[in-house]
Amino acid sequence: MPELQELPLSVLDLVPVSSDTTPGAALRASIDLARAVERLGYHRLWVAEHHNMPGIASSSPPVLIAHLAEATSTLRVGSGGVMLPNHAPLVVAEQFGMLEALHPGRIDLGIGRAPGTDQATAYALRRSADLNVEDFPRHLAELRAFLGGSSLGIRAVPAAENPPEVWLLGSSGYSAQLAGALGLPFAFAHHFSARFTEPALELYRSTFQPSETLSRPHAMVTAAVVCADTDEEAERLAAPMGLSMLRLRTGKPGPLPTPEEAQAYPYTPQEREAIGTITESHVIGGPETVRKGLLDLLDRTQPDELMISTNVGDPAARLHSYELVKEILQAG
Repeated sequence: MPELQELPLSVLDLVPVSSDTTPGAALRASIDLARAVERLGYHRLWVAEHHNMPGIASSSPPVLIAHLAEATSTLRVGSGGVMLPNHAPLVVAEQFGMLEALHPGRIDLGIGRAPGTDQATAYALRRSADLNVEDFPRHLAELRAFLGGSSLGIRAVPAAENPPEVWLLGSSGYSAQLAGALGLPFAFAHHFSARFTEPALELYRSTFQPSETLSRPHAMVTAAVVCADTDEEAERLAAPMGLSMLRLRTGKPGPLPTPEEAQAYPYTPQEREAIGTITESHVIGGPETVRKGLLDLLDRTQPDELMISTNVGDPAARLHSYELVKEILQAG
């Protein structure tokens, strides 16, 4: 792992849509956030593909990435990730090849193997009942062939001349092992799959095969973090995240609640227990609390990069959290 002050620090922006705003406002706030974290010295900003989720506005990463890249000049921007089962590999290669041609050296193509939505929505995206994630290695190989030149005699223009940086994303050991075998960088979703983080990273590192892309393993960990001036304020800002995830897992997705709505919600003991389980890996608190939590995570996982996801509806509070985290890690 690099020295703490030198550890590349990045952002996963879920483009939250809260109950007191609109998707358009959330997207504009995402562009403002990209400009701000670039000034702060963050390395990357990724947006995730989600569908049929009213609380997340990033349903089309390539479109949003184009705007984020145009609004910035040094920040790497990309997908965290594109859910490959939803798309024809040729389309993904053309989209990200075009983004890289327009913004050379700044585009990341993070790829996931889940649909990122429910099965009915996945069918609506692909218009096919054949959505077997076991086809992922074949689809990935086809995508990489398009990025490298051509596949089946078809050329992806302008991807061959402008391949983006390709990452595999994962929340279990499957993509970790595949990333290792292919010699690709790997990003693990600790923010929602914390119990698999350390085993997956160990599997990635132990199975890694040097490639033209990498000579040694390169792992990034994504952590859910909410930092505020005090522990109490951070807990208040983070409360909507727990309620939102509870609703999602019970089949009732909606906009991200406000802190006031989360505070007023009549939780049952079972719901409080479920939220505690969902959010137990989240790092929430004032600067000292967050510092201790992040140092513990970094010590256990030894990543080459750290990505922070702060799913807070208030754009000013979200940015302040990123400011505080940057200060915490720069202090060493």
